[in-house]
Amino acid sequence: MTEPQANAPSTNEDAARDERHKARMARKKNVVDAKIAAAQDERGVIVITTGNGKGKSSSGFGMVVRALGHGMQAGVVQFIKGAIPSGEELFLRRFPEQCAFHVMGEGYTWETQDRARDVAKAQAAWEVARGLLRDPSVGLVLLDELNIALKLHYLDVDTVIADLRARPPMQHVVITGRGAPPALIEAADTVTDMTPVKHAFQQGIKAQRGVEM
Repeated sequence: MTEPQANAPSTNEDAARDERHKARMARKKNVVDAKIAAAQDERGVIVITTGNGKGKSSSGFGMVVRALGHGMQAGVVQFIKGAIPSGEELFLRRFPEQCAFHVMGEGYTWETQDRARDVAKAQAAWEVARGLLRDPSVGLVLLDELNIALKLHYLDVDTVIADLRARPPMQHVVITGRGAPPALIEAADTVTDMTPVKHAFQQGIKAQRGVEM
């Protein structure tokens, strides 16, 4: 005869645990269902991903791919970046009829070292962005690293917010970059602050394709 293992939960304990779990999930479902039922508005939203952690642009490009998957038209304007083609750019340029991709920067500010030229490039990029924001056929617009251009005062935040508010009612806008200004955060519908915990670069591991590029 096999002896029962010490401290092994009994069948009754398993059943009680399962019942408690079922009750918790039932309560949670009621809460979630009530929130879903209450959220009936349908309109374009402004989504901001900011903070010092990795993944802001990656998240934004993920939303572009999601939009394309649903058959939506999308537009991308990259501020600041542009010196090195990213994997996202190389991929999305395969779908020119569905995604307008505009690289308007010349590289990070510590590389360009020319504020007047950076300001001019940012303003030119905003004119391109403004065109997308006026086009009702574009369902989602990604303004990659716009927050940095605003943080460095390359663009006027009030003008940007006014253009965002004047966009077509069903158009979604995703904005990325560190240092999102408070006024833009206030105007947004969804804001996520990426918090760094660890990064491979701090361990001497260089930026690599498929991860950072």
